[in-house]
Amino acid sequence: MWPEPVREQLTGTLTPAGVLVPIMNHESELTVLLTQRSAALKHHAGQVSFPGGRMEAHDRTLEETALRETREEVGIRSESISVLGYLHTMPTITGYAVTPVVGMVASDASLEVDHNEVEYTFEVPLSYLLDPANDVQAERLWHGRKMSMVEFHWQGERIWGATAFMILSLRKKLYKQ
Repeated sequence: MWPEPVREQLTGTLTPAGVLVPIMNHESELTVLLTQRSAALKHHAGQVSFPGGRMEAHDRTLEETALRETREEVGIRSESISVLGYLHTMPTITGYAVTPVVGMVASDASLEVDHNEVEYTFEVPLSYLLDPANDVQAERLWHGRKMSMVEFHWQGERIWGATAFMILSLRKKLYKQ
């Protein structure tokens, strides 16, 4: 059960947001692109995440939001992304309703990182993230309560929170669980 302050946050008005789960189509394997957010950002500073952000007034859809934010943060143009589908919208404890858009990124796409938003990017083999043997069980203390969660550790990177939850959601969808 979520602590009361978290339940209040999740039942309040949530800001729509879209992220891209970018599956990189390399010749040798499929990988998932992740970002280490800039420590200077107002929200989610220094966290590992997918490219994305809040929906702007000019965005017609959350897919458009995810693709725009991906272009702004890591320079991948929408022409290089084939949208494969969507994961369930997820409320976050920071007040967002995040819709993950899953997209295959063309092998010839190049990155151009905006260092105002992203410290760096890294890739994790999709096969690694889809293998339950790589799940790390963790606990986090939040508002005086221990919360169990799954995270992933890859070459010194810790993928946790909403990002890890979205990866688990992708796994369930791919395996139709």
